[in-house]
Amino acid sequence: MMPNPRATRIAGRIQEIVASLVTTRLKDPRLDMVTITDVKVTGDLQHATVYYTVYGDEKRQADARRGLQSAKGNIRSQVGGQLGLRLTPTIEFVADALPESARTFEDALTAARFRDEQIAKSAEGAAWAGEADPYRTVEDDEASVGSFSDDDGDATPSDLSSPES
Repeated sequence: MMPNPRATRIAGRIQEIVASLVTTRLKDPRLDMVTITDVKVTGDLQHATVYYTVYGDEKRQADARRGLQSAKGNIRSQVGGQLGLRLTPTIEFVADALPESARTFEDALTAARFRDEQIAKSAEGAAWAGEADPYRTVEDDEASVGSFSDDDGDATPSDLSSPES
């Protein structure tokens, strides 16, 4: 299902408005390190979910959540005034999970690098268990074709390939 182009356009505009309000017009110190990352709007344009991130520890994140909740009415009235829609969408603020996902991904990459280094250290000075190249080549096949020995007098592969019969 393709997203509604009007809803996508409105979501982008709401993101611009809310980001501008948070960075310039709202003087709440709890919103200093807040970044608006995304906005999703329902197809009927009645509800907007605003995703945000906060730089800092859990206390700063909780303060930012409370700051956004207390400014929700002001933000909604500004959004309604600037959008010019018949009905202003309700606004819900949701902490974006992307930073935690990225942090988890970074941790997994760090662990993988560490394991790769351990494997490389254990492989130093190690020798092959068999030959360096365990795969058969064309030269090996040609050398083995003529070396069949048959004690009971049946035809060998070298006899079958000769045109004399």
